[in-house]
Amino acid sequence: MRDVDLRFYISILWRRLPYVLTITILALAISVLVARALPPVYRASAKILVEAPQIPADLARSTVPTTAVDQFQIIQQQITTREYLLALADKLDFYGNNLSGEKLSGGEELSSEDIVEDMRSRITFEQLDSLSAKTGTSIFDVSFEAGEPVLAAKTVNELVAMILRSNQRQRTDRAGDTLRFFDREVARLGSELNRLEADILKFKSKNKDTLPESLDFRRRQQISQQERLTLLEREEAALRSRRSSLTDAYATGTPSAVSGPVTPEQQMLQDLNRALAEQLAIFSENSPNIIALRARIVSLQRGLMSNQATDTSASKKALSGLELQLSDTDQRLEIIGREKTAITQSIADLTQSIVATPASETALNSLERNRLNVQTQYNAAIARRAEALIGEQIELRSDGGRFSLLEPASPPQSPISPKRRRIVAIGAAAGIGLSLALVALLEILNRTVRRPSELAQLLQYQPLATIPHIPTPAEARAASRKRGVARGIAAALVAAGIPGTLATIHYYYSPIDLIFQKFISN
Repeated sequence: MRDVDLRFYISILWRRLPYVLTITILALAISVLVARALPPVYRASAKILVEAPQIPADLARSTVPTTAVDQFQIIQQQITTREYLLALADKLDFYGNNLSGEKLSGGEELSSEDIVEDMRSRITFEQLDSLSAKTGTSIFDVSFEAGEPVLAAKTVNELVAMILRSNQRQRTDRAGDTLRFFDREVARLGSELNRLEADILKFKSKNKDTLPESLDFRRRQQISQQERLTLLEREEAALRSRRSSLTDAYATGTPSAVSGPVTPEQQMLQDLNRALAEQLAIFSENSPNIIALRARIVSLQRGLMSNQATDTSASKKALSGLELQLSDTDQRLEIIGREKTAITQSIADLTQSIVATPASETALNSLERNRLNVQTQYNAAIARRAEALIGEQIELRSDGGRFSLLEPASPPQSPISPKRRRIVAIGAAAGIGLSLALVALLEILNRTVRRPSELAQLLQYQPLATIPHIPTPAEARAASRKRGVARGIAAALVAAGIPGTLATIHYYYSPIDLIFQKFISN
């Protein structure tokens, strides 16, 4: 730092001061013109409070599944569509009467696509912060940029109104769609349930004898009929035995009913006839036991007939009583025969119905299973329709996810761009930098020896003494003229720069009168 010759550099700067001032003032003037030429852009913004459902989901659940934040993002995409943006621009007359295919005042043709892209570039959605991460309450900022503050605020308020209307309409529409869906589903399932119940009733009516619920009754009835058939067969056998005994007694001439006590041969004959009747209930006619019993009976009857061949008068007396007994026996046998036929047919029908019961049970179970499935779906649809009705009421009362205007947009007081102060400051700094660079370049190109140190460096010797430049009279006059011209230029620049500086301060920093009043008050 001790080798730095400040006086030399200051003298250079002083000598080149006209260049510095000229370039700096020109740069400052250009920056001022640029700052003034750029159109102002105003940004208006509004805040929307996005709230979570007001009623806890444990008590009543909304039928709109999306959260409030997701709903806001959906609406954000919707209102930035081509249709919405063109309608908004037309409604606000944002581009005057120069929509698609027309020309703006500057002569630039603006198509619909240009309008849509321009409108999208001006709209900004920003989530400021989340008030409660647990409940999902957030604040969104909606802003719009325009060349006029009133138009920017009006556009933002229109966007906010569209967001609020879209949110309410979409939530109520979704809740209504859900309710209408379950109404249709309940009606469809109800019709299906009625049809299945009619099919089940028709099936039961058609297959009433083979239904599984009456299977035990029919089995008991079958057993009872079989027991009754057995009793009838026994009774029939007894009657046939008695009839045979009466016939035999008449044939032998010693009917027991009219001739007093029977002989041992007659008693044996009666026992054999009784045994034959019992065996007939069990065995067929071709059974060896039946054949043997009949042979023994025939043998006894022949013996009795030979012993009592002469005694025929008693038989004649008992003929009328025998005929009556035989007639009663035959009538009873005829009744038993008819009853046996009916019971046999009943047993066959019962057996057929029991055999057909599994198939009927399978078909009926299929119908019942379908009806149970439809009934389950119907009950679930009824429950969900009730939930959908509650959800619709929640949305109609705006107790679901709700959007509310927290702060409307108002016309901004100052534009957000261009940053005129910054442009002017950058222009001034650039002018100073360019002027200093020019001065440095001129000094580098200037090879004139102006200091003793430069002479010593050039000669490689240290001079004993240095004699300063002694101007000639002509050089003195020329130098005087140059200084006069320089002073004139400097005075002109200063005269032009002072008003320009004051104008710059007045338009881009603060009005001069306000600064003067502050100065006076202080």
